[in-house]
Amino acid sequence: MTARREAPVHAVIGAGYGDEGKGLATDALASRYGDAAVVVRANSGAQAGHTVVAPDGRRHVFHHIGSGSFAGSSTFLGRRFVSNPMLLGGELAELALKDVLPRVVADSRGLATTPYDVMLNQFVEQDRAGGRHGSCGIGFGETIERNLKPEFAFGLDALRDPAALAVVLDRIRREWVPARAARLGVPLDAERLELIGSDAVLRNYLDDAAAFLAAVDLVDGPRALPVDAPLIFENAQGLLLDQDRGVFPHVTRSNTGLKNVVEMSRELDVDRIDVLYATRAYVTRHGAGPLAGELAEKPWPGISDRTNVPNPWQGTLRFALLDLDVLGAAIGADLQDAADVAVSHSLLVTCLDQIDGPAQWTDGGAISSASPEALVQAAARRVEAGGSMVSTGPTRDHVSEASAIAAA
Repeated sequence: MTARREAPVHAVIGAGYGDEGKGLATDALASRYGDAAVVVRANSGAQAGHTVVAPDGRRHVFHHIGSGSFAGSSTFLGRRFVSNPMLLGGELAELALKDVLPRVVADSRGLATTPYDVMLNQFVEQDRAGGRHGSCGIGFGETIERNLKPEFAFGLDALRDPAALAVVLDRIRREWVPARAARLGVPLDAERLELIGSDAVLRNYLDDAAAFLAAVDLVDGPRALPVDAPLIFENAQGLLLDQDRGVFPHVTRSNTGLKNVVEMSRELDVDRIDVLYATRAYVTRHGAGPLAGELAEKPWPGISDRTNVPNPWQGTLRFALLDLDVLGAAIGADLQDAADVAVSHSLLVTCLDQIDGPAQWTDGGAISSASPEALVQAAARRVEAGGSMVSTGPTRDHVSEASAIAAA
C-alpha cells in the first residue's frame, strides 16, 4: 500500500492569458524548501516562458525546467507535458552558464515534439498572415494533434530505441505531414517539401533525442517522486487560454488550471492542494484573440516587459485593465475541477510596481480608481481568496503578504 503524501503540495496557476508572474510565484514558493522541493510541470510544453530573476541578479526564462531551479528545486515533467528534445539542450546550457544544474525527471508517457510538428505549425501560421491564432510556432498543438493517430503517436519512452524511432519519424514525414497539410489547406511547395524530406533534419532529431535521454531520467509515473518532497505544480499559460474554456481557436491545446493537477494528485494520493492564482495588476495578452476592454496603449507608461518582446508569431504585447468579473468567473470555474479534493486558494497580484499613480480596474462594467491596496483587496474579495499576496518588484524578495503594501 502506498503511503499518503504528507509533504506540502502547492499549485501555481495563471488567472489570465499567461504572463501573470507564475515563474516568480514558483520561485518564491520553492525558496521555502530549498533543494527538497520538486517543481512539477503538469501541462503545456516548451512554449511556456516563465521569467525568474534571482535575488543575486541572475535571470532566466524557463521553458522545460521548473522555475524553482534558482532556489535548488528539481523538475518533474508530467505525462501531460509536451517535451521538445530540440530545445531542452539549449536551455540546460544556458542554465549551466548561470551555475544551475537541475535534476530533471520525466514521466515516460509524456509526448515529444518532432521537427515535423514544428514545420506544420509554422507553415499554417505563416499562411494565415493576419488571421493567425497566436501560436508560439514551436509545434505544441501539432504534437497533440499527431498523437491522436496511433500510427503516428509515440511517447518519451520511444526515444530509447533510435532505429524504431527513425522508422516512425520517416512515416510521419511521408504520410502524416502531407495528409495534415491538406486538411489544414496548407500548400507544400518545392521548398517546403525539400525541408520535410531532409534526411539531415531526421538525423539531427535522433541526436537531439539521445541528448534528451542523457539529461533526463525517465520513470513510469509520478509515484517515482519522493513521498516526503514538497511539490509545486507550475502550470503554464492562463485560465483564459484553457482549451475547454477559452475562446476557440485562440486557445492552447491544454488544460491550464486544476484539471491536470488533480489528475496527478490522485495518482500521488494527495489529500490537499494549496493553490496560488496569479494575476498582474492589469491584463496582458501576447498573441491573437479577443481581449475585453483592450487599450490602445499601456495603462501606465512605465510598464516594462523584457520577456514578451514583439515577435513574428505573437506580435506585440496587448493591454487592458484588470476586470474583476472575468477574474472571478475564471477562478470560480477552475475550482469546480477540484470539487472532490481539499483545496485552499490564495491570490497573488503582481507588477504593482508598474503602476504610476492610482490603480485602475473594472468592476461590474465600471472603472474604479483607488490605491493599489484597494485593488488587491477588491480582487481578493471577488475571488473569495483565503489570503492575498503581492509583488512589487522582479524577485522573490519583492513578494509579500498584501498587508505589506499598506505601509509602503
